[in-house]
Formats: sequence, C-alpha cells, structure tokens
Amino acid sequence: MTIELDGATLTLDAVVRVARDGDKVTLAADARERMREPRAVVERVVQAGTPTYGVTTGVGMRRGAGVVESDARAFNRSAILGHLVGLGAPAADDVVRAALLRLANGLVAGHQGARPELAEAIVDALNAGQSPLVHSLGTVGQADLAQNADLAHGVLRELELEAGEAVALLVGNAFSTGQAALAVADARRWLEWLDAAAALDFEAFRANVGALHPAVATARPYEGIRETLARMDALLAGSALWEPGAARFLQDPLTYRCLPQVHGAARDALRFVEGQLAIELNAHQGNPLVVPAEDRLVSVGNFDSQPLATALDLARIALAPVLTAAFERTLKLLSPRFSGLAEGLVVEDGSWQDGLSELGVAAQAIAAEARLLAQPVSFELSSTMQESGVEDRAALSSLGARRLAEMLEHGARVAAIELAVAAQALDLRGELVVGDGARATHSLVRRHLPHLDAPERMPLPLEELAAHIRTDAAPA
Repeated sequence: MTIELDGATLTLDAVVRVARDGDKVTLAADARERMREPRAVVERVVQAGTPTYGVTTGVGMRRGAGVVESDARAFNRSAILGHLVGLGAPAADDVVRAALLRLANGLVAGHQGARPELAEAIVDALNAGQSPLVHSLGTVGQADLAQNADLAHGVLRELELEAGEAVALLVGNAFSTGQAALAVADARRWLEWLDAAAALDFEAFRANVGALHPAVATARPYEGIRETLARMDALLAGSALWEPGAARFLQDPLTYRCLPQVHGAARDALRFVEGQLAIELNAHQGNPLVVPAEDRLVSVGNFDSQPLATALDLARIALAPVLTAAFERTLKLLSPRFSGLAEGLVVEDGSWQDGLSELGVAAQAIAAEARLLAQPVSFELSSTMQESGVEDRAALSSLGARRLAEMLEHGARVAAIELAVAAQALDLRGELVVGDGARATHSLVRRHLPHLDAPERMPLPLEELAAHIRTDAAPA
C-alpha cells in the first residue's frame, strides 16, 4: 500500500505501516503546486530584506545578525552542521523512519515555505529504505534540533538549501512526534494483550464475572469501560464462569473486580492521546509561520511540544495502574490463600519444588521499574539560560515518548509472566469449559512455554513470549 502525503491527513496507522512494514510513500498530486505559493512568500521576504527569523537573520543567540541573500546557502549549511550535537545510542530504524515521514508531511503542508525538492528527497530516502543515524539524546522538546539535524544531514547531504529551509527542517518536533506515534500504537496493542491475560486470569482464578456485567457501563457510562466489558465478554464467551455458582468468591480482590474501570480508564486516556497525535502528525510545529493571505512570515511558538508532552505523560500515568493490577493478579494466583492451588503452582501439593514462585518476585520488580517511568516530565525543565535566556522553558516530549516505549517494553515482560502463571494455574484446575478467547490465549502461551511439570523445565523462555507480545496482535 502507498501512503500519500498531503500535509493534512497523515494517520497513526499510516506511520506504523511506513515505519515498520515498509509501505511506500508518495506526495499528493497537488502537493508540489501547493508548496510553491508559501515558497514564493519566503522568496519575496528575502528579496525585500524584511527581518525574519532564520530566513534573513541568524538563529538562537545570533537572531540579531543579518543574513543577506548571497550568504543564504552557507548559513543554512552552517545551521545544520551546528546542530549536529546529539549523543547517546542510535534511535531505532522504525523511529527514524517515522520521524522522516512526519518531517516530509510537515514540509508538504507548506507552513514553513520549503521547496518541494526537500519533501521529495525525504520521500525518496524512505522508499529506498534509508535510515540515517539519529542520536537519541539531546532534545528538550522546544524543537528536536539535534535529531532533526541528524535527519537532514543524513538524507539531504547533497542538496543545497535555500533561504529559510534550514529553519524549516530544524525547528519542529518530527522526531518526538514519530517516536510518540509508534509508542502509542504499541500501547494500544499492549492493552489488548493485558485484556487477554486478564481473561486467562479470570478463568484460572475462577473469578466472579459479575464484575463484568454490562450494566456496569450503563450505570457508569465511560466509553473505556464499555469497550473493556465488550472485549472481556468476547474473550470469555462460552466460559462456564457465566453459570450461576461458578465463582469461588462473592467478592474477588480489587485487581479482578475493578478490571473494567482500570483498563477502561487507560483506554479513555489513550483515546485522548491519539486525538492529540492526530493533530500533531499534520500540524505546523515550527517558527516562523508563512501566512500567504498576508504575504508575510510571522514569528510564532508552534515548536513548543507541550500538547504532545502532556498527552504522553497522561498515557504513562494511565497505564501504570494496569501494570499494578496485572502483577497483583499474578501474585494472587501464586498464593494458595487466594487461588486454592498448590504453592508456586507445582503439580504435586506439598512438594519441595519452587515451581513458579519466584516469577512473582520478577513480576513485582519489573512492574515497579516500569511504573517509575510514569513520572511526568513535561514540566521538568522549567528554566534555562540557553540562547541568552530567551529559551526559558521546555516540555521534554522526546523523553516522554521514550519513557512510554521503555514502559511498554517492561510491560510486555510483566504480561508474559502473568500469562505463564495463569496458564499453569488453569492447567492445575483440570478439565474446565473456558471461553473461546481465553482458550486461544492459553494455546498461544503453550506454543511458547511448556507446562511446568518438573524443575528441569526452568528457565521458561519468557523473553520469547514477551517479544511476541511486543510485535503481534493479541488473541481476539
């Protein structure tokens, strides 16, 4: 499938397809012509010598220095090279491709007056499978200057930049936005995996499905609760748990009983985050802004990534309780007091074997580390004397996106442990009528992990299952 860039309709799913599946990219049929009008405005400003940030003046601390038309190419070259200050590990190829796609789409929108040749060069690089080296550290979110410089230097190396084009490439949040898009797409898939794991927990615990009654959403009409109840109903369709008297307890632990509310809140938060991303994927993120109707460029602060950074903080905060509930349900299944099964879920009760006991410690440790990543960062950098004190706040959107990705990487491991424990507990229950989705989830777990019937089965290949969770869709 080919993704068409028009500067206005780029979607989250399209970013994933280009970044990870290698879908081809093309410019909309009218994109080149549409970019020419704002470019003409820039050229008239240059010819008139009107003081315009990054176009006829320097940038940052040198914003008061004039740049004459004859120096434009040298200035642009210097601006790109001067911002090659990124450090740290290289960003993953899919993140780089997502950033390139967002950068090209922003140029196509025409808000910054770049020539069509720049967008075409980036599209050509994407279609050729190029992934330039982009350092992961060095941006504070008031434009991803270091990362954008890496992108421009890696892809547009041979292309001479005209007046205003360096600032069009540098002053924006293509890297943060692309990085965030992939992390949010992963969060949506991960939450579906946690639904599947929870359904297996319900079967293994013999939990009370009264907590999943559809009246819950009628009485408390959040969309996230409604969606979670529908998902759990599908996963547990056909289960004997729906029969009267099937539950072992009238009141289960809260991490079972309140699952629709916890997962529902996460769904509602992610819906808001996806809405913010839908805007950011197509929005002007720079300075200055071309206003063709007034035939001028205006100085603006659209490079401020606060809307994105705040949304990413919310995503991590909303997912943290999902992690807490997941490992707590796991601990309940490992505890004879709650599960009614053997300590550590060993086959023979009273055995000296550890069984899966130590997985509870691992789940607790990994979940704790993941939850610590939920700490908000969008208000962290409150003051700086960079650029003579003018740049006095920053939103750290890239850090927020990176922490979300790291949180989900750990979260996949927590889910793998949860699934391993639930599958073992369900095995020990004997022959039961379980839901269609739960049965499919159990079968998938057993394709990766064996039933633990002897100590020699340890260690379980949990990283293999976690990798599957990170990349594949959850059972329906």
